[in-house]
Amino acid sequence: MNRMTEVAERDELSTPYALTAAQIAAYKQNGYVKLKEVFSPALLAAYGAQIARVVQERNTQHLPLAERGTYAKAFLQITNLWEHDAKVKEFVMAKRLGQIAAQLMQVRGVRLYHDQALFKEPGGGFTPWHADQYYWPMDNDNTVTAWIPLQPVPLAMGPLAFCIGSQELLANRDVAISDESEQKISRSLKEYPKDETAYDLGEVSFHAGWTFHRAGPNNTDAMRGVMTVIYMADGMKVAQPKNQAQQNDWARWLPGAPLGEVIDTPLNPIIWSE
Repeated sequence: MNRMTEVAERDELSTPYALTAAQIAAYKQNGYVKLKEVFSPALLAAYGAQIARVVQERNTQHLPLAERGTYAKAFLQITNLWEHDAKVKEFVMAKRLGQIAAQLMQVRGVRLYHDQALFKEPGGGFTPWHADQYYWPMDNDNTVTAWIPLQPVPLAMGPLAFCIGSQELLANRDVAISDESEQKISRSLKEYPKDETAYDLGEVSFHAGWTFHRAGPNNTDAMRGVMTVIYMADGMKVAQPKNQAQQNDWARWLPGAPLGEVIDTPLNPIIWSE
């Protein structure tokens, strides 16, 4: 890659996205929004290839799909790639994404919670219904996850699906992702509208921490590569963990952050601020 191409990629990562008032309103009402042309095909090809390399290097899941449980069949999950690769770090720290996250949450700045690659293998299973905030020891729900496909995601590949407006629902917030969550949450969401639609190349979704979501299986012969970045409002404080998962997350993603204090650790840098 030449120097001019690298500069152009970094410029794209830092260039503001023209978010509209209607898109912000849709996120607030529905608990998620899907945005077209957030990244160019060239940028996704370059950074996607590097993300895939790091996933391959750091993957420790080698059991055949048939021998795995539901969660392990759903995807290869590799976390905090930014700690291990300089190019991936550029992508995770993109001000373009951070600005969108801050504007959707209507806050003045956002910090990184953590990133994770979610690669659904050919023949990989469904991702059960769940809400991410169950896992996070935070004192409010000013959080948002960017779900960034590294290729187009047709319905057969298992795109992320949302229960529209479910960020307002209080039932089943205490259920971890599992076969139980799929069954229990499916029943409680039966009467609510869903959005399961394909993703174009360059399209990125942003969903709130309490928005219930799932993904279908990958019924294609290609890997579904997805990178995710989780943001929290700058000023977020650590809350008393409500379950063992939150206790584990506190230790791993917020190391040294005192209970009840504003989160400001080396693993949680400010990504975008006014």
